[in-house]
Amino acid sequence: MLRIGVNALYLIPGGVGGTEIYLRNLLDAFAEIDSINEYVVFTNRETGSDVVPRRPNFTLAPAPVRASFRPARILWEQFSLPFAAKRQRFDILFNPGFTAPMFCGCPQVTVFHDLQHKRHPEYFRWFDLPFWNLLLWMSARTSRGLIVVSEATRADLERYYGRDARVIHHGVERRFFEIAEKREPSDYLLCASTSHPHKNLDRLLRAHAAMKNAPPLVLTGVRGFAAKQVEPLAGPNVRMLGWIPRDQLYELFRCARGFIYPSTFEGFGMPISEAMAAGVPVGCSDIPPLREIAGDTVHFFDPSSDDAIRDAIERLAAGSIATESARRRASEFTWENCARETLDYLSKSSS
Repeated sequence: MLRIGVNALYLIPGGVGGTEIYLRNLLDAFAEIDSINEYVVFTNRETGSDVVPRRPNFTLAPAPVRASFRPARILWEQFSLPFAAKRQRFDILFNPGFTAPMFCGCPQVTVFHDLQHKRHPEYFRWFDLPFWNLLLWMSARTSRGLIVVSEATRADLERYYGRDARVIHHGVERRFFEIAEKREPSDYLLCASTSHPHKNLDRLLRAHAAMKNAPPLVLTGVRGFAAKQVEPLAGPNVRMLGWIPRDQLYELFRCARGFIYPSTFEGFGMPISEAMAAGVPVGCSDIPPLREIAGDTVHFFDPSSDDAIRDAIERLAAGSIATESARRRASEFTWENCARETLDYLSKSSS
């Protein structure tokens, strides 16, 4: 039996995008497959107890710190979490959100979802970037094991930090496969994406606005660093909903005519696998992580080309993109597999 600490201090509900979906689904999957090992989940003041599965082998450990005040969260993670780990006598500390305490009394495994701070430092605020560089360098140096979510991120980790890592893909919630059986396509196209600069939403909105008879466009996701630049570009045929409850998001997928994703950089690209599973025709950027997910089952386009984006919109509106092969491909990504592979890696890294 292992005693596993889970560092969920980074989690801000509705504020960190895909890394929240990752953690919630992974913990639920751990609970489904594992009733033996013990899990102690460290949360912050913003995160409710619902993140921790209601199972006897899961324990909530709330910390007196707010993740939205990043300096306090980092200090607690670096100086208080190691003492808590020592008291709890963990066999392994699992850090699912990039950062890890530099000194810890037990082995650690840390997840790198991407290395955007190295690949595209221009997308970071000047006062944030030094902390990203320092904290992720420390995590890479001090963690016994590293997990990445794609081969592309694995290559970046080796290039920038000289470390190898275990590739463990994200899963897809079962609900999306159920949506595929209940599809009622409407007239709109959906884009689920944080409004950060690399998501390329400004180009999508300009391309959409330049089209005659463009289908309605619905955007949903965390309001990111580029929101002030992106939101004024939304015309009367565009709805920007921000971060919404999962049930509302499921319904948007169920009724979307197509899904478009113009991102210029990804670590994995979870919304693509979700759309594929839901039977929604997909048009997305031709970048390595999305190729890794989708193979040749979706329509790829050049995210730097307005013409290519308009062509993708037209193809999606016309219903000319098939979905069956994409659904089969998406079935390869399950949270159960993700949990089993992660637990296996945690076990090996603890000894």
